[in-house]
Amino acid sequence: MTLQQNKQMTLDLTDVALFVRVCATRNLSAAGREFGLSPAASSARMAQLEKRLGARLLHRTTRHIAVTQDGDLFLEKALLLLEAAEQASASVGLSASEPQGLLRVAASVTFGRSYLMPAVAQFLREYPGVQLDLRLSDTMIDLASNGIDVAVRIGPLRDSALVARVLAPSRIVMVASPDYLRQHGTPVHPDELPQHQCLSLEGRSLWRLSDPDGGEHKQRVNGRFRSDNGEALRDAAVDGLGISMLATWLVAEQLRSGALVKIMTEFAAEDSVISAQYLHRQFLPPKSKAFIDFFSARFGPEPFWDVPG
Repeated sequence: MTLQQNKQMTLDLTDVALFVRVCATRNLSAAGREFGLSPAASSARMAQLEKRLGARLLHRTTRHIAVTQDGDLFLEKALLLLEAAEQASASVGLSASEPQGLLRVAASVTFGRSYLMPAVAQFLREYPGVQLDLRLSDTMIDLASNGIDVAVRIGPLRDSALVARVLAPSRIVMVASPDYLRQHGTPVHPDELPQHQCLSLEGRSLWRLSDPDGGEHKQRVNGRFRSDNGEALRDAAVDGLGISMLATWLVAEQLRSGALVKIMTEFAAEDSVISAQYLHRQFLPPKSKAFIDFFSARFGPEPFWDVPG
């Protein structure tokens, strides 16, 4: 191989990393912004990469990007190449292996404000090379089209294109205020729930509970108040409007203060999980891994909100 041919075959790792992010986000401009590149510069770098490889990697229109068959083949190798480069950097302690760059994280408003924000300052102190863009919304955000690196979500993994790592359990309990129970009595069996004011999430009025023997109980509940927001249901329960089934992370403070009490504890609701979800790929950037590791250690299988105060 001549010197000129060798020069033409030399790959710029930035171009390779940019290509990987374009495949993940399906958005050339959004991927380019992560590297501090303008749309024109991003397009030029992709064209340069394709020229060096002698293959079309992406089908691009003004509104859509699709990965070609050659692109799919190269993506698999590109991920291995970036992973190898990261491991090589880490082996000699290069700063390039340190978490750095813009990290976009999505989370629900309530969980984000209550449990992510109190630890953000510590996270940024531990990783001074990271800039955090925290998107708080109760709308399910598509990671690829919005350039999100990590989404913290409550519930099962619903998108097969994502990978999930559990950060903590999300245990469900039935709660009511002492005032409500004094006025209306304390139910001891699911069959009594239809006689009570029950505060349910919009579209979730069928409550499922299991007894100690493994039997399942289903009850269609109703009440004068419902909401699509967990905080609103919690506040309504504190105000004595009825009984609700809520996650312990949402009502931990109220349980400790006595504003709410657990009821029917021998009947278990189906628990859920809090997970960090990210786009399926072998190469997980150090900034994303640092965030996931940090909050996994902070929460864990027995999170602090479940520890009696």
